[in-house]
Amino acid sequence: MVKKIAIVLFFIMTSCNFEKPTQFSTEALQDTLYDVSHKKYSFQQVLEQYKGKKIVIDVWASWCRDCVRGLPQLKELQRKFPEVTYLFLSVDTNVNSWKRGIQHYQIKGEHYNLPKGMKKGALVDFLNVSWIPRYVVIDENGKITLFKATKASDKNIEKVLKNS
Repeated sequence: MVKKIAIVLFFIMTSCNFEKPTQFSTEALQDTLYDVSHKKYSFQQVLEQYKGKKIVIDVWASWCRDCVRGLPQLKELQRKFPEVTYLFLSVDTNVNSWKRGIQHYQIKGEHYNLPKGMKKGALVDFLNVSWIPRYVVIDENGKITLFKATKASDKNIEKVLKNS
């Protein structure tokens, strides 16, 4: 019985992701993104454009009901923290659907597409994206201050935006 408990505890401890990284991996930074004009960037190039600013990353898709439901709360964050850069990373595999979603839902911010979608790619692997929406906050120094939030209304988002 003790051996079974030890095995179960080992499995739980090794399968859960307790890591809360403060920096993106080299592989994630090298992942490819496209802007709405279909210009190719590495994730690192995108982040460098906003160096010195706080960034809220929203990993979303036009087909995602929870993503769309969270937009009013995200727009409220934008109202409360207008100095923050809002970086929308879409996992839509259909580029036209992604662009229509931006227009239809009137999403203001910086928009990029992860062309491999939610199941593949170094950045989605690094973020361990198994559900969207997913929010990540980066401070002015490029440090990840909030690694995982699944709702725009998560109080931790506001907390790190105020404190960092």
